[in-house]
Amino acid sequence: MTRHPSSRTAAGTLLFVVLASVLVAGCADPSDDPRASASGTPSGGMRYCPSPQEPPIDPSVPCISQDPAQKYAENHAYRQEMEIGEEERAGAQGKADALAEALKGLVGKPVGEVEVRAAAAAALGLEPADVEYRAGTPGKVLKDVVVGGGRGKVCVNGNIDSQGNATAEVAGRTMDGTCLPGLGGH
Repeated sequence: MTRHPSSRTAAGTLLFVVLASVLVAGCADPSDDPRASASGTPSGGMRYCPSPQEPPIDPSVPCISQDPAQKYAENHAYRQEMEIGEEERAGAQGKADALAEALKGLVGKPVGEVEVRAAAAAALGLEPADVEYRAGTPGKVLKDVVVGGGRGKVCVNGNIDSQGNATAEVAGRTMDGTCLPGLGGH
């Protein structure tokens, strides 16, 4: 008896291929676009920014950067912190002090992620699930741990370093919506 794939399976495979193509194309360098014309204008209507040796273009016309450093900065803009005012920073400083004290109380103790999240949540007035947690060095002694949390665009991030020193600071939420900055990108 021969089985033929169902239309649902075929549709799922087609959807997967389309999504994979879109994801791969999203990471492409526009200068590699085979659809770009000889004048350097991609078929989508945008054009490439002139190099420093070329005359400038009208600043109101959007363009795609050719500068590798600029491309890197644009690609990593999601890591930038949102600006917060001095009033917002001062308003969260008490929570930063409370988080630093909570983390100091955990130094040298055999605690894990659950206990760290609970202590940080209590200091920040959040639920443990709302606390971002990242541990660097697993072991019996708590070290290389980073936690963060907050409301709106204001975050309080704390850290226990490899020597067991605990600190905390007020920071702006990153552009991608996290309190802890990303570790790296593609």
